[in-house]
Amino acid sequence: MPHPRLEQVDRYRWRIPRNAAADMRADVLVFASRAIVEQVAKDLSLEQAVNVSTLPGIVGAALAMPDIHQGYGFPIGGVAAIDAEHGVVSPGGVGFDINCGVRLLRTTLTRGEVQPRLREIVQQMFRDVPCGTGGSGFVKAKPADLDRVLVEGARWMVAHGYGTARDAEFAEAGGALDEADPNAVSPRAKERGLPQIGTLGSGNHFLEIQYVERVEDERTAAAFGLRKGQVVVLVHSGSRGLGHQVCTDALKVMGSAMARHGIAVPDRQLACVPARSAEGQHYLTTMRAAANFAWANRQGITHFVRKAFATVFGEGTRLEVIYDVCHNIAKLETHVVDGTPRRVLVHRKGATRAFPAGHPEVPADYRPYGQPVFIPGSMGTASWVLAGEEGAMRESFGTTCHGAGRLLSRTAARRGRDVKSVTRALEADGIIVRSETRDGILEEVPEAYKDVDAVIDVVHGAGLARKVARLRPMGVIKG
Repeated sequence: MPHPRLEQVDRYRWRIPRNAAADMRADVLVFASRAIVEQVAKDLSLEQAVNVSTLPGIVGAALAMPDIHQGYGFPIGGVAAIDAEHGVVSPGGVGFDINCGVRLLRTTLTRGEVQPRLREIVQQMFRDVPCGTGGSGFVKAKPADLDRVLVEGARWMVAHGYGTARDAEFAEAGGALDEADPNAVSPRAKERGLPQIGTLGSGNHFLEIQYVERVEDERTAAAFGLRKGQVVVLVHSGSRGLGHQVCTDALKVMGSAMARHGIAVPDRQLACVPARSAEGQHYLTTMRAAANFAWANRQGITHFVRKAFATVFGEGTRLEVIYDVCHNIAKLETHVVDGTPRRVLVHRKGATRAFPAGHPEVPADYRPYGQPVFIPGSMGTASWVLAGEEGAMRESFGTTCHGAGRLLSRTAARRGRDVKSVTRALEADGIIVRSETRDGILEEVPEAYKDVDAVIDVVHGAGLARKVARLRPMGVIKG
């Protein structure tokens, strides 16, 4: 059963009113179809969204995107905007993989040109981009360099030969957040992160060679440099061990600090402190440093993907960044709430920024069309390119979903399946898969995820983002 107080608003919206529980401070607004609501009812994600609505300083509604599923404290696919001066910050609203995000690269190649050498390029990328839980990358950075990486993000990588200036310009926040403090990042976090720049990681992180199956919005697709049949590469990775350690360090501090600040929450995983407190500011400066590390990491991956394509298809092959956007972050932004501009700390946990046409933070080349948004599905289905719409600014603090959303736990996904059968089925559909581990494939089987097309129909129909192009996988690398 869905939450007992869940009310349908319209075809794409549902609400749990703020009087559904005594300590709620806001409504919960769920973007979903009826079929997705029935799927969501199988876990505790709606109860987690209700818990988020109790956080001190929350403004507007606690939001749940159609890819919502149970996470640590916050549901994945959850959004909360909290008053920047008088509210709290919660690491659970960002997650352990700070600035996990996606970057889409367009190539000068077509599906017909890549298909005959698909296995070769997958193997080359698998060699050139280390993946797996640990793993060391090929980026030449010394401990003294890491502090600059934590401040400059993708820009440091570009300045040291791992890309072009355009790469950083076409990333959210220019590939680096201001007010990051590398001195506040623990030695253990730095130790974990230094060797991992330019590495993919494990879990649901991936590299996918895809092709543009169809274009829904010709004008916007042309602005993004996309055309039918074109090969693209989608990069999904984050801040690796450094970000995980930053979150772990913050949770230890906040767990004990809440009592001092007189804060009580219904779930200890929602540990939080006032954003303006010493503990809150410490977390935010280290979170920004970890976010910058993640942008540097995706920049490093981009560099080595380019090298792989040059090895297989020749030096004349070009790969350009379309955009890079994160989906695990807390950012200071100004939004109109009840008719008044408010400075808020927008927690996006498995949720993607989707600013509309005309917004000053959208790169000038895309500003007439809206910010590019990339929504991966699964390695056997499809991914989508969208563009942010004005509806997102009115209803979701400029946010949409970040993927299809899990249906099965990792344990359930592995149960009763073997790697050979899964890879054979994918190859029969024209998809070559390589993974560092057996579980890297089994945990990410297509059946583990919601129908990405149904999820996209919701955000398109609700006016949060519009369809631009549908992408189909050809070659997949998993951790």
